[in-house]
Amino acid sequence: MLTDTDKEFLSLTATVTAGYQLFFFLIAAVFQFDKLTDFAGSTNFVIIALLTLVKKGSWHLRQVVLTAMIVIWSTRLALYLFFRILRWGEDKRYDRMRHNVGNLAVFFIFQGLWVWTVTLPVTVVNASDKDPSIQAEDIIGWIMWFLGTIVEILADKDKFSFKNSPESKGKWCEIGLWKYSRHPNYFGDILLTWGYFVASLPIIEGAEWLVLIGPVFLTLLLLFVSGLTILEKSGDKKFGNVEAYRVYKKRTSTKLG
Repeated sequence: MLTDTDKEFLSLTATVTAGYQLFFFLIAAVFQFDKLTDFAGSTNFVIIALLTLVKKGSWHLRQVVLTAMIVIWSTRLALYLFFRILRWGEDKRYDRMRHNVGNLAVFFIFQGLWVWTVTLPVTVVNASDKDPSIQAEDIIGWIMWFLGTIVEILADKDKFSFKNSPESKGKWCEIGLWKYSRHPNYFGDILLTWGYFVASLPIIEGAEWLVLIGPVFLTLLLLFVSGLTILEKSGDKKFGNVEAYRVYKKRTSTKLG
């Protein structure tokens, strides 16, 4: 059974997330302005993590570390995505949504679900009165988060450098980590998200295992819905007739390594 505190925190985070995403949806729909769309998702993580930590007010080491992990990762991602959209202009991913309110609404619904589910581990940990000593699961989860974050940062750096190079026009990215994976940024994101879950294991019990929804949802979303599938189709459409690209796909995994 979920405790009353669990239910209170889950309800609070769901309400805040829904309201936050609705606010930015209205901006995007009314003004057809998508430069804040990714920013809305990334900053929502910061709000949820800090809100639950401050509301509980117990400040256990596990709570502080897990909250810091969420805040550091999402702040970095928010700044990167915001800077990227300002640098490159409109994001082609939103071409089908920009003038279609229905598609835009579906996007923001999935974005809200992404935020709420991925933050489930920190929500439940911050809501808990339990404070067992630091265990192996904590350390493993923290390491997974660290490695995933580093992979994501390096992948974003490589891709950004590639896109800003005049020589890259009409080519696909295969520098840095992109030599070894067609989607290293997604690998990093999945790894660090599972890290949140593993780091919450010393606390969760019973119905609190619902936090598993977070990494599962994110993994399925990136692999089969909004991430890898869309980019693979886009790459095939652009370069599918290029023999070198077909060779690159054969020798390069969709994962890391």
